[in-house]
Amino acid sequence: MRWHRIGFRLYWRWRSRAGSGGRPKTTAEIRTLIPRMAEENLDWGAPKIHGELRKLGFNVSERTVARYLQRIRRRGDPSKRWLTFLRNHREVIVALDFFTVPTVTFKLLYCFFAIEHGRRKILHINTTCHATAEWVVQQLRETFPETGQYRYVILDRDSKFDADVITFLKATGVKPTRTSIRSPWQNGTAERWVGSCRRELLDHVIPLKEEHLRRLIREYVRYYHEDRIHDSLGKDTPYGRAVETKPSPQATVISTARLGGLHHRYHWHEAA
Repeated sequence: MRWHRIGFRLYWRWRSRAGSGGRPKTTAEIRTLIPRMAEENLDWGAPKIHGELRKLGFNVSERTVARYLQRIRRRGDPSKRWLTFLRNHREVIVALDFFTVPTVTFKLLYCFFAIEHGRRKILHINTTCHATAEWVVQQLRETFPETGQYRYVILDRDSKFDADVITFLKATGVKPTRTSIRSPWQNGTAERWVGSCRRELLDHVIPLKEEHLRRLIREYVRYYHEDRIHDSLGKDTPYGRAVETKPSPQATVISTARLGGLHHRYHWHEAA
């Protein structure tokens, strides 16, 4: 029986050899197009992708398409849908978040900020040693003084964002959208800003007290808006920084210290 099974496999391997007929081999072009269509059209299943391939003149079966779909992705991937939502609504999205900073006496301070997704502008920032829901609502009043262009607010499941905070956000005309549990990547814009603030400022200074931290943070926000280049903005700043042309052949580049010399901005200077 063992030799019979081996012979059976060898027989069908010979029958299925290339050029001996049977189902045509799936080309590399088709194997590339199937995941591309699945990536660009999250709701498309095998029937739609198969139909689109047929309209392009490809001879492939629907079962083959379904088999490749099972290999490359999970239907209804929530991460894909979330990223699509952020990408399509970034001009009207604001993200909220907290981060903590210890003082020189090990007192823990809380920094609250709101950042818009479109131009990465910091709409509001403040610090406190007692981050209560009432304090958060007051910060939101200053962030959204009136109904504006924003429609969605991304926030995590921090207990400080309680029912009163959600009620206030809804009253201002924006829709609060909470991230999933243990999914900081869903609030990636805010998380990246916290990382930038720590790397570029807070890793190099120790706040003395709350007023000192508030002054440092606001100075960093001014540098962030006016001077700091952002890859996601096409090498521009949130407020827009004009390109300087060399005014004359004798002009030289000078630097201006920012954040106490941690960073610099460069300008053309006309020689005297």
